[in-house]
Amino acid sequence: MTRLRHVAAALCAGGLLAACSTPPNPYYDASRRHHRPDGFQDNYVEFKPKNFFTDVLLGWQIPSWFKGLPPAPEAPPPVVAPDLAFIVSNTGAQARPAATFIGHATVLVQVPTANGSLNVLTDPVFGERASPVSFVGPKRFQPPGVALKDLPRIDLVLISHNHYDHLDEASVKALNAQAGGPPLFVVPLGIKPWLAERGVTNAVELDWWDSVTLPATPSAQALVQRNGAGIDAGANSDAVQVFLTPAQHWSARGLGDRMKTLWGGFALLSPKLHVFYSGDTGYSKDFADIQARLAPRQADAQGGGFDLALLPVGAYEPRWFMKDQHVNPDESVRIHRELHARRSLGVHWGTFSLTDEALDQPPKDLAAARKAQGVADDAFFTLAIGETRKLPARQATP
Repeated sequence: MTRLRHVAAALCAGGLLAACSTPPNPYYDASRRHHRPDGFQDNYVEFKPKNFFTDVLLGWQIPSWFKGLPPAPEAPPPVVAPDLAFIVSNTGAQARPAATFIGHATVLVQVPTANGSLNVLTDPVFGERASPVSFVGPKRFQPPGVALKDLPRIDLVLISHNHYDHLDEASVKALNAQAGGPPLFVVPLGIKPWLAERGVTNAVELDWWDSVTLPATPSAQALVQRNGAGIDAGANSDAVQVFLTPAQHWSARGLGDRMKTLWGGFALLSPKLHVFYSGDTGYSKDFADIQARLAPRQADAQGGGFDLALLPVGAYEPRWFMKDQHVNPDESVRIHRELHARRSLGVHWGTFSLTDEALDQPPKDLAAARKAQGVADDAFFTLAIGETRKLPARQATP
């Protein structure tokens, strides 16, 4: 089953399709260096899919099978019962910043705002498998830390890219049908039409450095700004603004859409909390660029860098195969430092066994990376599945 899991994942990733033609890119803008006539690309590497037979099977899968990789975890990733009483009641003017690890890249971030609060969900995947089919593909090792039915009403969903372990059709449909009306889905270019085909229409799609400013009242219109408008230090300090930021990754959902939709991370700037979510990414200069570009909004007098960064720490072995698309914990700690983040939460581990490291290895490697780079344990941490971390509110210096 492990071999079938990897083969299914590789097939779905489009690795067989180096020679396949891709439809023209309807978003193509020759002035944007990550745009291509037939899709998108990374900023600092020209990503090329691995060959399925020579790289995936002969180079990775078969040797790993002979080596018995991935090894079984020494202990199951930790799980705690969610604090549903706090999660559900943490709303309105008295809300405090908090993050709850639901599993893999799915995190509930509760964000106080000038006029209330927001419940924000990253890459919601609540299904049993990260796969286009129900009978094969990566299977959950642990149930979601908070069940869909137990979530508070979600206001905002951030989807980083269209891989199956980050975009789950049943999960987005369920959220779209939640009581009280659908959340706003903020997605990279090309994913909005996919959502619309499934009846999810309350969505905004962004290019890198585009942003959406959330309305102060439900009846108001969200404001979309292009190419970094509104980053300046004089931006409305009471508004909640969400930017799509660059990441070094790729996209594919089937056998003919490789690189057709964009991928990325998110910077959410609220007066009481600045949150960053990288999405899936390899290590690149993009993160130093992000810090430099947001510096006008994150001076020390304005509260400094991100109050919380959600950074991947899993799915990184073997490095020769994964390094351009998935950071390892050492690189993730480097990103934490380059972003000037006050604290970071390690995600993308403990739920789906996708690569050659054991399911419980990422926190061990994270601890070693923190020590090597002089980062305090409480500055870059992991949470048990279901666990909530309460955070201090952002404070500007007079």
